Amino acid sequence: MTALASRHNRAGMQRFGINTTQALGISMKTLREKAKSYRKKHELALQLWDEGIHEARLLAVLIDDPKELTDEQMEAWVKDIDSWDLCDQACMNLFDKHPGAWEKARQWSAREEEFVKRAGFVLMAVLSVHDKKAPDEAFLAFFPTIERESGDARNFVKKAVNWALRAIGKRNPVLNQKAVEFSKKLAESENKTARWVGKDALRELQSEKVQARLMKSA
Repeated sequence: MTALASRHNRAGMQRFGINTTQALGISMKTLREKAKSYRKKHELALQLWDEGIHEARLLAVLIDDPKELTDEQMEAWVKDIDSWDLCDQACMNLFDKHPGAWEKARQWSAREEEFVKRAGFVLMAVLSVHDKKAPDEAFLAFFPTIERESGDARNFVKKAVNWALRAIGKRNPVLNQKAVEFSKKLAESENKTARWVGKDALRELQSEKVQARLMKSA
């Protein structure tokens, strides 16, 4: 993979807050192209992850076979995550496909490690988009957790908490109404970070674009 390294891309990654300590500067577009030839290669994914290189781990979550993903592997990998982009790609392309994804969302969101906690909330956001059969009650059950962690001022945590709330509120009209009410509550919090989470969510959830889309889907 070193032949694909780019100092220019690496500098760009740094500007976006990506941890480049072990990064080569390979674009996601390139990694996705390479992944097409190695879909569902579980053993290769394990080997790539163990290399410790940022892009190797991104490729690992793109090619791993969700059917062979274990609880133990999820726990080991989430502890290794040291950058928001790897966290999000792991959740969007692999972790959300595991039968235990819902439970991991609950468990990880209660953990103290920054990217483990972020992974919990990213899973909530991703499940709200990918799990078409889940009932509204399953997402409403996340609200107490979102409220509990809404005061965490760490950038990568608060943005994930906000993302989870916005994603749930965009799922359907009923959840939108509930999420708007909940966001208004957060917007009046005494905690500065919780207020930001609520106010920022309200801007999108009450926007004309989101409301128009929800009306069409009703």
